[in-house]
Amino acid sequence: MPFALNQIDAELATIDRELLRRSIRSVDTPCGTEIQIGGKLLLAFCSNDYLGLANHPKLIAALSEGARRFGTGSGASHLISGHHAIHDELEAKLASTQAGAIPNARALFFSTGYLANISAITALSLIGKSKTSIYSAALNHASLIDGIRLAKAQTSIEVHVFNHHHLAELEEVLSHDTAPNKLIVTDGVFSMDGDLAPVQELLRLANQYDALLMIDDAHGFGVLGKHGYGILEDQMICSDRIIYIGTLGKAAGLNGAFVCAHEKIIAWLIQKARPYIYSTASSPALAFAVLRSVSLIEGELGQELRARLHSNIALWKEGSTFIRWNRLKSDTAIQPIVVGSNATALQLARALDQLGYWIPAIRQPTVPKDMARLRMTLSAAHTKEQILELCKVLSDLETSLPK
Repeated sequence: MPFALNQIDAELATIDRELLRRSIRSVDTPCGTEIQIGGKLLLAFCSNDYLGLANHPKLIAALSEGARRFGTGSGASHLISGHHAIHDELEAKLASTQAGAIPNARALFFSTGYLANISAITALSLIGKSKTSIYSAALNHASLIDGIRLAKAQTSIEVHVFNHHHLAELEEVLSHDTAPNKLIVTDGVFSMDGDLAPVQELLRLANQYDALLMIDDAHGFGVLGKHGYGILEDQMICSDRIIYIGTLGKAAGLNGAFVCAHEKIIAWLIQKARPYIYSTASSPALAFAVLRSVSLIEGELGQELRARLHSNIALWKEGSTFIRWNRLKSDTAIQPIVVGSNATALQLARALDQLGYWIPAIRQPTVPKDMARLRMTLSAAHTKEQILELCKVLSDLETSLPK
C-alpha cells in the first residue's frame, strides 16, 4: 500500500479519537426550515438562508427564465468570452447597493465568496510593489485567512492578527507601521459568534493610518440595513477606503458573491486577481436570478422578511435561558450555544437529531479548543411555535444530559 494511504489511515484514526471527523449529510428536499435526510424529516436551525429565499417561487422562476434566455453555461472566463451583458447589468445593480457607502462604486461578480476573498486580498497585496502589512481579525472566516496565506506566499507582507473587541492593541501596532500599503481585513458579522465588527472604529483607524479596510459581509448582505444592503448601510459608513464583499449564497438564496469598491480598485482586480482571471465565469442564468433576488431583498418582500427575522431573533433571545451552556451575545441570525467539549457538542447534536432537529456540532479548528458549540441560525421562515418548542427542547436537554 502506498505510504500516503497508510499515513491517511493513521491520521484519520487520530481525528476520530479526538472526535473531530467531519461527515456529509445529503438532503433530499429543497433548502428550507423543514428538510428530509434519508427519509427522516428534520426541522433545520442551521442554514444561512436567513430570509427563506432559497426555494422562493419567484427565484425558481427567474433561474428557469434565465436559462431559457441565456443558456446554462458561460463557456469561458470573464476575460475570454464568458462575460455576458446580464453580468454587466447585475454588477451595476450590485454596485448601486453600496453606492451610498463607497464613492465611485463598481462591483465585480464572483462564483463564490471564497473566491472573491482570495482574489481581493492577493490582488490588493500587490499594490505599489512595496512592503504590505495586513491586519486580520482573529475570528475571520477561513477564506480570508487563506487569502492572506496566499498573499504572503506570493509577495513580501507582514501579517498582524487583532482582537476586534480590543482595538487599542491594533492601533498601537498601526501607529508604528511604516509600510506604505496597509490593509485591515475583517468579517462584518462573525460567522461562528454572530456579533458585528466595530466597522466605524476600524474605519477611523484606516483613515488615521492610511489603510484600506476590507469587510466580508457574508452574513450581513440581505439582512442588515433598511434595504438589506448590509453592514455599511446599517452603520451609515461612507469611504473610498472600503472594499466590500457581499455573498449571494446566504440571505440572497442563490450562489456567488461580489466585490464592491472604488472603480480604480475594481480595475486593479481585473488585472491582478488570478482566481478571477483564470476561472470560468458564472452562468448568465444565475446572474439573471441574482438580479431578481436583489430586487426582492430591497423591495417590500425584503422589508417584510427582515422584520420577521428580527422578530424571531428577539423571540429566541427572550425564550432561551441556559445554566451550564453559554448562549453568546448576538443580535443577528447566528445564535451560537457554547457547550465546551467536543463530546458534549456531538452528544447534544445527536440528541437533537433524534428529536427531529438539525443543528450540527461545530468543533476545532473552526472554533477554538474547548469552545465547541451548536451554531444555531434563525430564518424568517421559522414560525414562532417552532422557535418556542426548540427553546423548551434545549432546556430539557441541558437538564437531562450528563455533564
